[in-house]
This record gives sequence, C-alpha cells and structure tokens, in this order.
Amino acid sequence: MNFAIERLKLEGLLLVRTRRFEDPRGYFMETWSQDAFRQLGIDVDFVQDNQSLSVPQGTVRGLHFQVPPYAQAKLVRVLQGSIFDVAVDLRAGSPDYGRWCGVTLSGVKPEQLYVPAGFAHGFVTLEPDTVVAYRVDAPYAPACDAGILWNDPALGIDWPVDPTQAVLSAKDAALPRLAAFSTPFRWKKAVAAELV
Repeated sequence: MNFAIERLKLEGLLLVRTRRFEDPRGYFMETWSQDAFRQLGIDVDFVQDNQSLSVPQGTVRGLHFQVPPYAQAKLVRVLQGSIFDVAVDLRAGSPDYGRWCGVTLSGVKPEQLYVPAGFAHGFVTLEPDTVVAYRVDAPYAPACDAGILWNDPALGIDWPVDPTQAVLSAKDAALPRLAAFSTPFRWKKAVAAELV
C-alpha cells in the first residue's frame, strides 16, 4: 500500500501520507489511487483538479466551501512552499460544529489533507511562491460558492500570521461570520463496520 491515513481530531478529516520512492534522480510517488483510497475508507469520485500560486508569504485563501447540491470534498497538497491548512466543521448536529483543525503541509513532505463535504477550508502560506493543488468531487458552481470569515473570533483559529500582514482578496475579506451562516450540512455519526 502506497498510502497511510491519520485520523485527525475532527471526524472525517484525514491526513494522507504517501510512500515516496527516491533515488539519485529524485523521487516518484502516487498522489491518488481510487482503489487504494477506497480501501482506506475514502470513497469519492474526484471530477476536477485545481491549482493556485500565492506569491506573497502570508496569503490567506478561505475559508471556502460549496453548499449542496454541489458540496465538495477536497484532497489538498502542496507542490512548492508550505501552508498552514485549516478545516472547520460546519455539519449541524456534529459534536465538533464550529471547531477547527489545522496542519502544516509542505512541498517537501508527501502528505495531503482530505477534507470531506461539510467543512469550510482555507490556508495561509508560510513561504513566498507557494503552489497548492487540490482535487474536488464536485465541479465549481458559482451559485453554491460560500465562505466564512477567516479570522472570525468565534472560530478562534490560531493562524500563524499577523492579521495586519495577511494578504486577502476583497471577496475573502468580506465573507460573513459563522453566526450569520445557516448550515445546510448535516452530521451523520460514523458507524464502525462489524467484522463478519
């Protein structure tokens, strides 16, 4: 198996570690395998790949998500540079509703963050010229595009950037706070499979 997962503190959020094969030329690694991911319990059909370049260090993108019927799961990785990557649980009924989890992803470590639908997602770049790639399981739908303000005090996210130095788009700077959001997402308690 070329992949291993670590379950993070919010149910459904997974850190995916990829086996990397190195030699004097460099390295090779798989970044996605539908069969392998299904064996690990990640059963999604990705339909679109996205990539962003953030030139200044301290660039914040997020917190973004799409609402149904185009809610998206994401598989996020860094190709160059590094980010502090954050997901916030927006699933009504979840014991973790409104809580966040963050991980550092880097172009030099073979790790990816799996963010299921029902979470807001965002990141801040820790280095200049950071390139982030991610797969989604639903196409971009402008009418379903939504977000939560990255530094909403109610979330209490410990961002590693001075808010006065953060670089944001006008759109992201104007996103609403969590209290103004009526979530369409519902939490479904995970049921452990019985061994037969």
